[in-house]
Amino acid sequence: MGWLSFSIGLVSLCSMVFTVSGIGANWGTQCSHPLPPDTVVRLLRDNGFQRIKLFDADYDALRALGKSGIEVMVGIPNDMLLTMASSVKAAEKWVAKNVSTHLTTNNVNIKYVAVGNEPFLETYNGSFLKTTFPALQNVQSALIKAGLGTTVKVTVPLNADVYASSTDYPSGGDFRADIHDLMLAIVKFLSDNGAPFTVNIYPFISLYTDENFPVEYAFFDEKATPVTDGGTTYYNMFDANYDTLVWALQKNGFGNLPIIVGEIGWPTDGDRNANIQYAQRFNQGFMTHILGGKGTPMRPGAVDVYLFSLIDEDAKSVQPGNFERHWGIFNYDGSAKYQLNLGATNSGALAAARGVKYLDQKWCVMKPSAKLDDPQVSLSVSYACGLADCTTLGYGTSCGNLDARGNVSYAFNSYYQRNNQLDQACKFPNVSMITKTDPSVGSCKFPVMIEPYYGGTERTVGSLQKPVILASGLILFLLRIL
Repeated sequence: MGWLSFSIGLVSLCSMVFTVSGIGANWGTQCSHPLPPDTVVRLLRDNGFQRIKLFDADYDALRALGKSGIEVMVGIPNDMLLTMASSVKAAEKWVAKNVSTHLTTNNVNIKYVAVGNEPFLETYNGSFLKTTFPALQNVQSALIKAGLGTTVKVTVPLNADVYASSTDYPSGGDFRADIHDLMLAIVKFLSDNGAPFTVNIYPFISLYTDENFPVEYAFFDEKATPVTDGGTTYYNMFDANYDTLVWALQKNGFGNLPIIVGEIGWPTDGDRNANIQYAQRFNQGFMTHILGGKGTPMRPGAVDVYLFSLIDEDAKSVQPGNFERHWGIFNYDGSAKYQLNLGATNSGALAAARGVKYLDQKWCVMKPSAKLDDPQVSLSVSYACGLADCTTLGYGTSCGNLDARGNVSYAFNSYYQRNNQLDQACKFPNVSMITKTDPSVGSCKFPVMIEPYYGGTERTVGSLQKPVILASGLILFLLRIL
């Protein structure tokens, strides 16, 4: 169907819900060094966020959200769907522990339970097709039994690939043929229980996966050639994609079902189109677009949405692409990446996290005396990148202009910081050294890690195990330039 088929993506953004009374965000925690939850909640409040979407039911995060007044969507991960689907008792136990207790004891303002996350992605090869709907039903039953059926709503955040257009235009929208009956069963269930349809929409992924995608159509400043569907004109992909879903719902008898955009955003690194300029342009354009309140052609009025995401996550899988670790509007340490007017308490300047504690100002770099053709160099780079984060290296990235020695130093330092600056983490055989001179160059920042937060359970940070496989041939790229 070409680029207008809206092939959205494999990844996951911030929120508003039912009525736009406040802006929200996705809070992911796949970080080697997460900020303390109390620090994150203060960051949310300082920036006027009134809603947050979690991907699990982390106790420390929920405790920190207690008495904050921030509205919470708590998540059940995909790997728990089978358990929830197989046993009503398991669902009741989960609701008692992760919803009821926090509502009554910690005064957490839980409004939604997200059952799974994008479980019908085609890349999952049907792994969750048989468990998602039964899990949704059992969690709903558990909420009703707990007396929460009218105050806490279930939903299933779905990727936009659950629907498509047979005509390349929104009016041709319908649910994917292979899951059509299942989608209608879920939609009817949501409608019967007064729950919303949650969808994740990613114009960036369409640009990433299709070189023919018209770049300007991803943004909101009406510089793209518009698309006309009958008498309706679309100036950006978001409106067209959203309305494709509206048409799909309407075509199947559920035209009034509330819709939440569970994730939307733009990454800032890891790909030539993932940069600060595009991310600021997209997110600010999107915020201005939805805060204007005019909605989309098929759904005038407020659009309910969660931006993705709050903070970068350096431990996420890079299988979808190296950009996957760079969706945050804030860096790993809670510092703002760019100006962004959220239409809340700020006027364009995001407030940074307060009270963040850093490790010492020192870095691990390649020894000046070391030779690039030393076989230990390529082996050490491969090892370091496999266990740390080298996704800012490569073509079109923030550190893409480093020379070969700079790439080696960046890899070494990433591993060194991941391991809390342990001396042994900068002992690559005769090729590395510790320096107190910042090796950052231009847009390429060599980070100093924040102090580790362990919370209620001990974390293993940067263990000296075998490296993981990096996406997009990054290791091959690094070795090729050495």
